[in-house]
Amino acid sequence: MGKVTTTTAPTVIVRDPAQIRRGRNIGIVYLILAAVTVFSFALGTEGDAVFRLGARPGEIDVTVPAAGLAWFTAGLCAVLGVVHLITAGLGRWTNLVLGAIMVLFAVTFLGWAAAGNSFSMAGMLASTVAAATPIAFGGLSGVMSERVGVINIGIEGMLLIGAFMGAFIGSVAGPLLGVVGAMAAGGLMALLLAVLAIRYRVDQIIAGVVINILALGLTSFLSSQILVENSAEFNSPDILSRFPIPGLSSIPVIGPILFNQNIFVYGLMILIVVLTYALFKTRWGLRSRSVGEHPKAADTLGIDVYWTRYRNVVMGGLIAGFGGAFFTLGTVGSFNENMTAGRGFIGLAAMIFGRWHPVGVFGAALVFGFADALQVRLAILNVNIASEFLAMIPYLVTIFVVAGLVGRSRPPAANGQPYIKG
Repeated sequence: MGKVTTTTAPTVIVRDPAQIRRGRNIGIVYLILAAVTVFSFALGTEGDAVFRLGARPGEIDVTVPAAGLAWFTAGLCAVLGVVHLITAGLGRWTNLVLGAIMVLFAVTFLGWAAAGNSFSMAGMLASTVAAATPIAFGGLSGVMSERVGVINIGIEGMLLIGAFMGAFIGSVAGPLLGVVGAMAAGGLMALLLAVLAIRYRVDQIIAGVVINILALGLTSFLSSQILVENSAEFNSPDILSRFPIPGLSSIPVIGPILFNQNIFVYGLMILIVVLTYALFKTRWGLRSRSVGEHPKAADTLGIDVYWTRYRNVVMGGLIAGFGGAFFTLGTVGSFNENMTAGRGFIGLAAMIFGRWHPVGVFGAALVFGFADALQVRLAILNVNIASEFLAMIPYLVTIFVVAGLVGRSRPPAANGQPYIKG
């Protein structure tokens, strides 16, 4: 008998047209970054930039030619832009490379701003962590709510009421009780949201807006009636001081930044680990995610959809209240009207950017925190940029990210949909 041969059809990889379009759009962005880098940072720039990575000047210094760094960044962006236009992306590496280029572009920008001077990168990173902390708490609060299908636009109000109660109770009874009071206030606001959204099935976005307006009006009224007239008694809490973790705080560069902090930063790190494990490795997390994806199927399996949503939304409020206390008990030491300044909304953007995952939320919060800290550092360096534009940087970055350059994010399937049993 003759030998029978079989042939296998070649595997054809069909790419989503949306992915191809996005890859080419990123290529255009790379080419724009290359042009901006050349004409804004490379041409006419002289001198070296000294980045101080240590706690003291001269301890760990990195010196780079500002113009050379700009030319390198521009060349790399140009090459990546051409590659993306030809291949429509780098597959699974697209987002990772994009993130690395954004970091390099930020460093190049700082090198241009610090040309001929020294720049404390360690201080910049410490400011980034501080600015990212309340944003991350807001994002984690959103994760807790939206993983069970409840949209939480009211994070801003929960942060604000937490900041107020932290200052008030912290001034009267001490900072630790102030933290407890802030968490309780955030939890009560979240309970109100849960009742409106779950019990009365009010549109969840409208309910969140109501929470924000209520918190802003309530804190502004109470501040003017109580705190302003009696600031020494009711608006001067002690700030929870930093305390180093032995051994870890002595690690070069990252030790002083991450392991010489107050309870808010340490609490954030612990919370990220706990929530990541709980959401994806425990029965509680499985039930929570099933309620957010397919509540009717979860109800059929005996999961109490209403109770699960109430519980998670209130837990998200406790987290937001804790994050709100950071403003008054972790940094400023007093309450000012509307002092959260939109950090709750940026927290929502971090939640979307982080794809409803605690670790992703923290990474996104660091991006926004870096943008927030950048405006302060540029003002110190007396960069020839209008102060109004510097103040816009965190919000411009938020718009840039939410616009979809980093890819489309899919929320839980039942997010924002009221559940009717039966």
